[in-house]
Amino acid sequence: MRKILVVGAGQSGLQIALGLQAKGYEVTLMSNRTADEIRTGRVMSTQVMFDTALQYERDLRLNFWERQAPRIQGLGVSVAAPDTSPDTSRAIDWLGRLKGYAQSVDQRVKMAGWLDAFVQRGGQLVVHGASVADLDYFSRAYDLVLVAAGKGELVSMFGRDAARSPYDAPQRALAVSYVHGLEPRPEHPETEAVRCNLVPGVGELFVMPTLTLSGRADILFWEGIPGGPLDVFNGIKDPAEHLALTLELMEKFTPWEYARATKAELTDAGATLAGRYTPIVRNPVGRLPGGGLVLGVGDVVVANDPITGQGANSAAKCAASYLSSILMHGDNPFDESWMKATFDKYWFTTGKPTTQWTNAMLGVPPEHVLGLIGAAGQLQPVADRFANGFDNPADFDAYFYDPEDTADYLAEVSAGVSAEVSAGASSAE
Repeated sequence: MRKILVVGAGQSGLQIALGLQAKGYEVTLMSNRTADEIRTGRVMSTQVMFDTALQYERDLRLNFWERQAPRIQGLGVSVAAPDTSPDTSRAIDWLGRLKGYAQSVDQRVKMAGWLDAFVQRGGQLVVHGASVADLDYFSRAYDLVLVAAGKGELVSMFGRDAARSPYDAPQRALAVSYVHGLEPRPEHPETEAVRCNLVPGVGELFVMPTLTLSGRADILFWEGIPGGPLDVFNGIKDPAEHLALTLELMEKFTPWEYARATKAELTDAGATLAGRYTPIVRNPVGRLPGGGLVLGVGDVVVANDPITGQGANSAAKCAASYLSSILMHGDNPFDESWMKATFDKYWFTTGKPTTQWTNAMLGVPPEHVLGLIGAAGQLQPVADRFANGFDNPADFDAYFYDPEDTADYLAEVSAGVSAEVSAGASSAE
């Protein structure tokens, strides 16, 4: 029986550990916290899992909360108009329909639940904050070591891939609040949806239905351009002050969202989070002092800004891709060549298109992209396709980046919609 060590108990680490465990591998998992410590701690992230990533969880029978979590059926985009009164403050506003529903489960709920399941199924759990020296010692007893802990000392083993990492500083200041009491959007009161609110030159507000420790909730997530009016959460320790500032900024910059948040209350004492990090792609293979090799997983190797909501999805897709590569490898050695090929398989199918799209969304949108987002408000097929790109970012390559591709696509959709309208008019006569 092959022995594998997984370091890190997040989305990618736990998913791959449970997947290997189900296939009969002897898996040891290292976590710096127990399940109870995770469950009673501070929120760790925002997350919306789209259909492809959710299916990987279903395939491993890890979708424990699928019936309880809100079923997110759409994704909406609003763009703030400059110098307008609150009742007419959106230059663009539309809702795209998802082909398969998305869901969000507070990672305190999910990671604690998965960690409990791993132990209950016979997995060996080591609760210890691993260092490079620890891995140097432990690695000799395992056929493969996977590092899925995206912060701390272990990340230093994986060098920055400069060619794939255009940024050397954080591109957004992040502030998260989990709340109860948010009213539905009056335009679509019965539709659970992720709302992406873009405030040009300032940042973005994302509103996401979720399942948390106390049931259904919503996530309010500000992404502020560094140095701008949203970059004001650093140093705020009091959760109530954090939420008050979140709401104050909503009233100023996204009044249509603030109107339904006047009764919002934090879900619990650990329901806020603030910080920032630099988007980065790292080399996938780390070398230990004793010469052993380890393979980076998830955001250890590809860490994108959360502006496109891809973090948990990318982690799930990476874990699924690596699991497939491990199973296909059989009893062959997990050498450096295999490690690089395993990462390349993930990078070219998922990591690269996700990184390209996310980096594009961090910059000032070019005129043709603004036109595309605007057209989605008039052409429902465009809104739907854009929304479903969150599940499959590779699709953006066909119509998003090149102005001519965008123009051709919009012309094609417009012609199709006009033909449908004409056909409908004729049949009504």
